[in-house]
Amino acid sequence: MLIARILIGLVFLVNTQCALVFLFNPSPYMVGFGLEGIVGEQIVRALGLLFMMWNVPYAFALANPEKHRISLIEAVIMQAIGLVGETSILLIGGPYPSPIESTLIRFILFDGIGLVFLIIAFGFTGKKNLPTSAR
Repeated sequence: MLIARILIGLVFLVNTQCALVFLFNPSPYMVGFGLEGIVGEQIVRALGLLFMMWNVPYAFALANPEKHRISLIEAVIMQAIGLVGETSILLIGGPYPSPIESTLIRFILFDGIGLVFLIIAFGFTGKKNLPTSAR
């Protein structure tokens, strides 16, 4: 279970770090979304708030991956939706200005790596938490 917690923790920490910098220092990240001014800052802050909200299942999974296995499953699904969605946006909606394309690629890489980590963590939680009839 330690390996599962480490992998979940890495994804959780990067999500949290991203959320906090978006919330408290949005200006440097506006260009990556094609935004500017006060409205741009508020939109990036809103993204940071969404990141914090999305982190809830990750926190429960991190606390106890076996007891809260459903939260880990939710995190895997959320991570997969992010990866598929961002990849679709990049491939279908372009061409994009370079800063926006770079931002999409960073999110795709993070979500792809995070998805792999979470799937591995899920594998480490094993069948111990399943009802006896499902084993």
